[in-house]
This record gives sequence, C-alpha cells and structure tokens, in this order.
Amino acid sequence: MKLKKAERQKQLVEKIEATPFITDEELANYFHVSIQTIRLDRLELSIPELRERIKSVATNQWNETVRALQVEEIIGDVIDLELDERAISTMTIQKEQVFSRNKIARGHHLFAQANSLAVALINDELALTTKSEITFKRQVKLGEQVVAKANVKEVQNNGITIVVVHSYVKQELVFSGIFYMYRSKPKEKVVKS
Repeated sequence: MKLKKAERQKQLVEKIEATPFITDEELANYFHVSIQTIRLDRLELSIPELRERIKSVATNQWNETVRALQVEEIIGDVIDLELDERAISTMTIQKEQVFSRNKIARGHHLFAQANSLAVALINDELALTTKSEITFKRQVKLGEQVVAKANVKEVQNNGITIVVVHSYVKQELVFSGIFYMYRSKPKEKVVKS
C-alpha cells in the first residue's frame, strides 16, 4: 500500500535520520515508489543526496579524530575510523577521474584513496608513506563505488606502521596495497594476526 505524500515524506526523514547511508534506490524499494519520487521528496525536504550526507557525517565525526592530515585532504569519504586499528572510506568514480575514451578510472585515484586512508589511520601528527606495494585487481568504471578498508597489520620498533588496504566494488576486490607508514613518535611494537 502506497503512503500519501505527506506521510511518506515524514517517514522518509525518520528513515534517513536512522540510517543516513541509505541509497535512493533502497529508499525507493522501501517506500514502493520510483527513485525519481524519492529524489523529488529529498529536494522538497532539503535532504542532500547520499554522497553529501556521508561527507557531512564523516566531516563532523572525524574532524577531531584524524591527526595526520585534514579530513578534507582524505580522498573519498571516511565512514569508519579507529586510529591505529582500522578505517573505511568510500569513493564513487566521477567523470573527471576516468579516461574519456573508455570510462575506466585512472589508477592514481584508487591509489590516492588507499594511501590517504592509510595516512588518516595513523595516530600521530606526522605520518608519511615510505614504501608501498600495490596491485590493481580489475578495472573500475565510471559510476562505480569503491569501498577501501584499511587495517594496521604491524607496528615496528623503528617507527614504521604497516597498513594493509583492500578496495572493493560491491564484494569484488579491485585494489590491494601494503603501505609502510613512518610516524614521528614510535609506538609499542604490535603484530596482528
């Protein structure tokens, strides 16, 4: 049963407040209406699109947490961060990030997302990449959303923290990297399994 517009919009606000990372497509399915109807409802209610909601939540949440760089310097949108443990960011491939001829993302954008996430993960005022080992698993295309997941693998006595980053489109691995991060203040040595 379809809801009347006013009731649907009221429930739409509640649904987005409860789950700010819900997509327009998921909302359309939930309310049994078209994606265009959801977009019009959001427009009338001044609710930003998903990308802007993620960026807003991330900026508010991580501004006080990220130490090694400014939140706006991170490539992609941080959606989870626990310093010296793990982090997750998302990035939807835009027109300016692809080759015009074939609409395939330029590799340096995937690298930049992963590398900036590895830097953001370090609980130090200074974090620099000293070395990386990267592998591109498959091409990423215009419009695809890349989810990068970073985990601290090891903290060495010499001030190097090893961060492993895996990037996915849906559930498919598209990029992996090992980043050796220098930090100005060495931390206790930790090896994670």
